[in-house]
Amino acid sequence: MIHIKHNIARSVLKRGFRLMATAKAMTRCYEQHFQTVSKYVHATSRGHEAVQIGLGLHLGPEDWVSPYYRDDALLLSIGMSPYDLMLQLLAKKDDPFSGGRTYYAHPSLNDPDKPKIIHQSSATGMQAIPTTGVAMGLQYREKEQLPLTESKVPPVVVCSLGDASVTEGEVAEAFQMAALWQLPILFLVQDNEWDISAHAAEIRAQNAREYARGFHGLESLSIDGSDFVECYSKLGEVIHTIRDERRPFLVHASVPLLNHHTSGVRKEWYRDDLEEQSLRDPYPLLRTYLEEEGFSDAVLDKIENEVQEEVDRAYEIALTAEDPEPEDLFTHDFASTPVTEEKGRRTGDQQSAIVMVDCALHAMEEILREHPEALFYGQDVGARLGGVFREAANLAKKFGDNRVFNTAIQEAFIIGSTVGMSAVGLKPIVEVQFADYLWPGLNQLFSEVSRSCYLSNGKWPVSMVLRVPVGAYGGGGPYHSSSMESVLTNIQGIKIAYPSNGADLKGLLKAAFYDPNPVVVFEHKGLYWSKVPGTETARCVEPDADYILPLGKGRMVQTADTDRIETGESALIVTYGMGVHWALGASKQLPGQLSILDLRSLYPLDEDLIYEQARRHGRILVVTEESVDQSFARSLAARIQENCFESLDAPVRTVGSENVPAIPLNEKLEKAMLLSSGKVAEAAQQLLAY
Repeated sequence: MIHIKHNIARSVLKRGFRLMATAKAMTRCYEQHFQTVSKYVHATSRGHEAVQIGLGLHLGPEDWVSPYYRDDALLLSIGMSPYDLMLQLLAKKDDPFSGGRTYYAHPSLNDPDKPKIIHQSSATGMQAIPTTGVAMGLQYREKEQLPLTESKVPPVVVCSLGDASVTEGEVAEAFQMAALWQLPILFLVQDNEWDISAHAAEIRAQNAREYARGFHGLESLSIDGSDFVECYSKLGEVIHTIRDERRPFLVHASVPLLNHHTSGVRKEWYRDDLEEQSLRDPYPLLRTYLEEEGFSDAVLDKIENEVQEEVDRAYEIALTAEDPEPEDLFTHDFASTPVTEEKGRRTGDQQSAIVMVDCALHAMEEILREHPEALFYGQDVGARLGGVFREAANLAKKFGDNRVFNTAIQEAFIIGSTVGMSAVGLKPIVEVQFADYLWPGLNQLFSEVSRSCYLSNGKWPVSMVLRVPVGAYGGGGPYHSSSMESVLTNIQGIKIAYPSNGADLKGLLKAAFYDPNPVVVFEHKGLYWSKVPGTETARCVEPDADYILPLGKGRMVQTADTDRIETGESALIVTYGMGVHWALGASKQLPGQLSILDLRSLYPLDEDLIYEQARRHGRILVVTEESVDQSFARSLAARIQENCFESLDAPVRTVGSENVPAIPLNEKLEKAMLLSSGKVAEAAQQLLAY
């Protein structure tokens, strides 16, 4: 029973009961029609309703919430209807969250009259970082006096989690930064003591509140999540405090799991606590409390009957709703970009060329000066060092620590936080210090960043730039030398630039900034300062501040002699990054015979230019710094062969570094592994002799 009396308005109690009755009726409906609705996997809130509704009734249009996959009662409480939710349950075209693209209770919402919900994935706990990014962005806007809305109510951010997900390392990253930066966020942890079939005793050393005590500055408390009155009252106090004091909280709510883990994992298969858990059912507890407060059985019965009719009617209508059409598959993979043409002066007024890293630095300075919504963060980019390659030198001193700042060693947070920052209208530019350390951030890049636009049906494209120093030179060794393009080009939903010189880097950084989609910019460390012999052409006379180079536009760096092309004595090298400079070196050994196409972008590709030049030359060599096996370069060679076969005079050849697991530290071994101008020339000679 509910033991503590609180001064809650009768209208709130009645509203809470109606919502709880609706959630219960929906679970009953789904069980009744199990054979139909289990076509697509789903989970319901049964047992968790009290805490979800107790939270949702405190949230307004100015707020942000990230529900997890069991939060259908929370969605009802913020204004969604049973019909809305059933459209997603049945993967219908008018599913308001994703247009039939993702599972039940995986919402994304940008309605003016409701709390905002960024894209939610199934990966447990992964919403913690993007949602903390929302709070981070709101804090920045408040500090910079850049209001997001006209509302005078300070917004609160809520991240809902299941307790089992708190063991994820990325949840710890979110807790750490929320506590460190004192962000206005509530982590609501619903603890039913079950993972799927794994019980709490098997999978955790402590519950979420006990865990949270280790994060100084993250205040925590525990509540009975089956007691609606306690949940509504305590969560109201916490929400009020966050609005007023702008600091983080964690609320640990103990709840029973009264339904299946999901429709595909039935409770009767493994649960031995169902009878015990039913004693904590929040629904009869609330009904009994309302009766004690003077609500008649007739009133409560009427509510139950009304919502059951509403739910049954919604189900019948949703069942006949339109399914998506095959052509709907191809919408919202990317948001439309305004940058489609090369603009501005590529060669500015300076008399001498500057190094590539300075072109990037100046591009960043110009962006930050012109756009208050732009921020730059990552490891060691702050005021003390300005980046390990000096790629952020003096930016923090010029624009302040609020806009250019260091982060912890948290690649997942660096990347995933951009989802939330972008959602509140900011433009985060972030850096992972070396490509080798992208791996911890790939979960966020793949699960959250790349899929947000598509799975939110276009509501939440992630407008971010991820800068990644990449490549081997000078004994960098196995953990500071890797190339990653073959990994990232297999992630749909991101764009990738890989420039070979300073002018292209500056123009592509500008295009990436103005693109509303996620863009990864690979920046070769060996080209930053042109310290590697043969890379002098990476230096450029700096373009003007207004220079923009669209993604997806390749460039002919060099064209073979016309007579050589016409007589079939030429070859086309297709490459990017350091490969351009190896190709230029190789061409000195084969004067007049080699054309060089610099891709500049790996996605989108300039297919028109590639195929036009491939057909013109008939012999094509794809050059990459990566090991060739299973590489992007080899897939590009296959694409050229597929589209230009009738025009080829020889098989498309691919050349790259040796196929070993890591780049050795010793310089002799590194040299033996890596490609070089000599190796490119040898491969080109063999191709010409075919």
